[in-house]
Amino acid sequence: MQPGAAPNTEGPRPGLRPALVPIGAMLGTQMLISLAVLSLSVLMPAVARDLGIAPKLVGAFTAVTYAIASGVALWSAGPISRLGAVRVCQFAMLAAAIGLALNAMAFVAATVVAVAFIGFAQGPINPASAHILSQRVPRAWFSLVFSVKQTGVPLGFAAAGIFLPLLLPALGWRGASLCAAALMLVGAGVLEVLRARLDASVAPSAPSDGIWSSIVHVMRHPEMRVLGWSALLYVVAQHTFTFFLVTYLYEHCRLSIAEAGFLLFLAQIGGTVQRLILGALGDRFPRMMLLGWTGIGIALGAVATSLISAETPYWLIGLIVFAYGTVVISWNGVSIAEFAALAPPGQVAAVASVQTALAFSGAVIGPPLFGLIAAVADYRSAFLLVAACVLAAAVWQIATSARLRRLRPS
Repeated sequence: MQPGAAPNTEGPRPGLRPALVPIGAMLGTQMLISLAVLSLSVLMPAVARDLGIAPKLVGAFTAVTYAIASGVALWSAGPISRLGAVRVCQFAMLAAAIGLALNAMAFVAATVVAVAFIGFAQGPINPASAHILSQRVPRAWFSLVFSVKQTGVPLGFAAAGIFLPLLLPALGWRGASLCAAALMLVGAGVLEVLRARLDASVAPSAPSDGIWSSIVHVMRHPEMRVLGWSALLYVVAQHTFTFFLVTYLYEHCRLSIAEAGFLLFLAQIGGTVQRLILGALGDRFPRMMLLGWTGIGIALGAVATSLISAETPYWLIGLIVFAYGTVVISWNGVSIAEFAALAPPGQVAAVASVQTALAFSGAVIGPPLFGLIAAVADYRSAFLLVAACVLAAAVWQIATSARLRRLRPS
C-alpha cells in the first residue's frame, strides 16, 4: 500500500503550527491567480463595449485559459524540480501580471494574448502548492490543509467580483486591470521574501521523469487512475453549475438576474464551507470513498436542478441550488490531498500535474458540450447527462475503494 493512501486515525495528530506560513503563502497565491483568471469575465461588459467585440466571447476565452492551463500543468513538474516550487509560483504571478497589463492596452489582439498568459499562470499553481505543502504538512492533516488552500479559488473569484467593479468608476476597466496586475507583482515580491524558507527541501525531491512517465504512472495506478478521470467529470459538473446557473435560472425559471446571482452567491458560500468540512472528514475517513459519496450528492443535485421550472417556488429553487452548489464545489481539496498522499517519494508535483491537467480538461470540454446540448435539446437533458456521468464516476470510486480496502491487510 502506498503511504498515506488511507488516513491515519490512530493516535494524536501532530500540530500544524510549523506549516502555517506555507499554508498561508499557498492560499494567498491561489487567491491572486484565481482573481486574475476571473478578471476578464468580470470586466468583459466594459471591455467588449470599448473593443467592439461580443461579450459572449468570454466563454471562448475561458475555454482557452483552461486549455493552456491544462498543458502547462503537465509540463510544470520539471521546472518545479529544477527551479523550486516558489520560483515557479513567482513566474506564474509574473505571467498573470503581464496578461492583465496586456489586456489594459485595449487592443483585441492584446486581449487574446492576455488570455494565453493568464492560462499559463494558472497551470502550475496546484502542482507547485502540492509540492510545498506535502513536504511541510503532516499527512494526518492533508485533506483539511489542501481544502483550505483550495478555498483560495472561490475567495479569489469573490475578490475579483468585489474589487474590480469598485475600481471601474474611478479608473475604468484598463485601470482596474493594471491594479490587478500590480497585485500580482506584490504577491511575487512577498513570495521572494519567503522563498528561501519555502523552497528548502524538507524531504528528498526526485527529478521529474518527464510528462509521459507521469501520465503512465497515474494511469497504471489502481487509485490515481480512478481519481483522475473522476476529477475530470466532477469538474464538468462544477463548471457547468458555476457558468450556466444564472443563465439557466433566468431563461428557464424566469428569475431575474439579481435573484439568480444571489442564489449563485449563496451556493458559493455553502460550497466554500463544505470544502473545509469535507477536508476535515477526509483526514478521518477513506478519501476515495468520501469522494464517491460526494459524487452521489452531486448527481442528485444535478437531477434536482434539472427538474425545477418557472412554476417552482423561489424558496424551493433556492434550497435545491444551495444544496447542489454545496456539494459540487466542495471536493477539490480532498482529491488533490489523496493524489499527494499516494504519490511516490519526491514525485508529488509530477502526479499532481496530471491530476490538475485532467481536472482542467473537464473545464475545457464540459461547458461547451453542456451549452451545445442545452441548445440542441434542452437544459434538462444537459443536467441529466452531467448527473449520469458523475454518478458513474462516483460508483467507480466507491467500488474501487471498497475493493482495495478488502485486499489490504488489516
